Amino acid sequence: MNDFWPKLLWSCCFGSTLGVALLFVSNLLQFRRAPRLFGGQGDCGSKSLTDPQPELLRVSVLIPARNEAARIEATLRSITASRHVELEVLVLDDESTDGTDLLVEAWSRRDSRVRLIRGRPKPAGWSGKQWACQQLGEAASYEDLVFIDADVQVTPEAIARTVGYRRHAEVDLLSGFPEQRVVTFGEQLLIPQMYVILLCFLPFVLMRRTRMVAASAGCGQYMATSQTAWRAVGGHAAIRESLHDGIRLPQAYRRCGLRTDVFDATDMVECRMYESFGETWRGLLKNAVEGFARQPLLLVMTTLMTLTSVVPILWGGILIWQEGNAAGSLGVAVCVLLSYLPRMMCCLYFDRAWKAALLQPAAMLLFLAVQWTAWTRSLLGLGVQWRSRTYEAAGP
Repeated sequence: MNDFWPKLLWSCCFGSTLGVALLFVSNLLQFRRAPRLFGGQGDCGSKSLTDPQPELLRVSVLIPARNEAARIEATLRSITASRHVELEVLVLDDESTDGTDLLVEAWSRRDSRVRLIRGRPKPAGWSGKQWACQQLGEAASYEDLVFIDADVQVTPEAIARTVGYRRHAEVDLLSGFPEQRVVTFGEQLLIPQMYVILLCFLPFVLMRRTRMVAASAGCGQYMATSQTAWRAVGGHAAIRESLHDGIRLPQAYRRCGLRTDVFDATDMVECRMYESFGETWRGLLKNAVEGFARQPLLLVMTTLMTLTSVVPILWGGILIWQEGNAAGSLGVAVCVLLSYLPRMMCCLYFDRAWKAALLQPAAMLLFLAVQWTAWTRSLLGLGVQWRSRTYEAAGP
């Protein structure tokens, strides 16, 4: 009887770690990149990507911008270098105070494809980004829409590849996960968890073969859709109060019976999401309640993440300290390797933050601390501050 609880914990730990590792490998194999325009496979619009003269796509690139003077020019430079597309680039200045609007206005004088839209004051009940995206969608001229955050940069073929891939896959909303540039150690600990959580805990089979709202995923930094689908959903008005369009917009599409999907955009899109540990913490905190910082999901995810990322390391340490038997040591070693597999593979494929990857158990605990902090704040009715605006707390 004295061995019952340790054996039960070990069985749960090993079974969870193995199951998550297998799901990760399955999802990683399905986390595809968009076909290349030349020498790839698949279609771009109505012509093959290997066709020397693929169809010229007409695309509205839509950029919400609030106090992005330090980043907006690099973003515009990358987008206006796009090939194989006829572009209009609409930048909505959301009451910036740092001269973002002047920089975009200067760009529009040099490049007629770029147009500045001065945003109207934010109505009550809207978050800033969703109100900006709503105005952008209403102003767009073309059927194909690509929403891009103001800190995102793209390669010259990225827009054409993305729109062509969305059309060929017959997806109504396609989200690309960019390469996340992580510079400070705090960024390296927390930001890569987005890949780990996406690939370890969302069955891609359910996402692609069903319209389950709970099986949706997305990345608000880079999204492609069509005017028809966007308007059918009600535009960003469908998620007007949201601070996390990466989750809420795909859910809105699925509630309307539309298809959503994700793809690996790390070979053609890059972003530095936050620039310090403090900014990273606050950024993740604002998104958490609309993710899984709500009960009972938070308790379930905490248990699962602890079993798969923390307990194997603790168990291994205890075993080493006690000089356990060889058979037990082998089992724990396998469990530890399985627990590290997702983060190390993500490091190899996406971010190269090897030092931070070695501290994955601590990083996962830190990530869970963000979630529990967000849940506690929402329970106490504390609001969220972001981009110099205060938003009421979402319900827990």
